Amino acid sequence: MDLKVVFLGVCFCAFAVTYSEAGIPRCCMSTRSDIAPRVLFNVQRWEIQHSSGACDISALILYVKRHQRPICADPKLKSTLMKIQSRRKRSHRKDKV
Repeated sequence: MDLKVVFLGVCFCAFAVTYSEAGIPRCCMSTRSDIAPRVLFNVQRWEIQHSSGACDISALILYVKRHQRPICADPKLKSTLMKIQSRRKRSHRKDKV
């Protein structure tokens, strides 16, 4: 087989693994429970990381406005986050009326 074809195939596979979900998953290695309410107020979206599967610990992954990296929070903060976000939604509705 031509060496150029083999090299191109290896490069393509490396590119596909690097830029896809098939690569190594990013997991939270530790969690924080001391997150300020103003940070929780600025959460744009969040995900749950389960300890089963590729990741070793359960975590609440928070994607916060003006933060480059997500914050790994203690899953117990989910109820506090939900309360703060419901207040935020109510305050936005009042502003529009």
